[in-house]
Amino acid sequence: MSDQFARASWHTHFSERTPSILGHDAYRHFALFVPIVMYQNEPHVLFQVRSNGIRQPGEISFPGGKAEKEDRSFAHTAFREMQEEIGVASEKARILGPLDYMVTPFQLIIHPFLGEIDGDAELELNAAEVAEVFTVPLHELRNMTPKEHTIYLEVTPEDNFPYHLIPNGENYSWRTGYVTEQFYEYNGYIIWGLTARILTHALYELTLAEKRMT
Repeated sequence: MSDQFARASWHTHFSERTPSILGHDAYRHFALFVPIVMYQNEPHVLFQVRSNGIRQPGEISFPGGKAEKEDRSFAHTAFREMQEEIGVASEKARILGPLDYMVTPFQLIIHPFLGEIDGDAELELNAAEVAEVFTVPLHELRNMTPKEHTIYLEVTPEDNFPYHLIPNGENYSWRTGYVTEQFYEYNGYIIWGLTARILTHALYELTLAEKRMT
């Protein structure tokens, strides 16, 4: 291949290329359904409590799970997982649209979607995954100021890490990071972690949506 032809191919390739997340093939993708439910003519946010037989038992979360190859999209994943976990009939729920996705330090990419569930929908909880569900009035969540605490992330190289190949060896100045965790408290329930961060984002986007109509 001549240099001129190679350069032409570069121009074509990079002008048409859509960027992605570097190393995205190593990440696992999860999708969540953030449910808004109308009760007594008032919007509520629905949460679920994870059952004792699965990872992170007792944690409060939104319906959701891992994307499967058969899923047509991440929105399809979120809707499928919602049905599998809380058993809402397809005609009684709908996705309104995507929220911002989240790239975690644990090689996970979370794709949350805001959705609606009809107030008269019947729920059939999957007891293997969901211990219970509860709702919080939207106006109460908006009036809450979540408590914030910091988790610091430090670098710990493996035992046989080749320090001799990097400047300053074992004294290398590693970058560190942190995560700000939020905590919402409601009637004895503690909403924190990814669920709290996504909730805060959803509340912000709902406010933006309403401002557009005024």
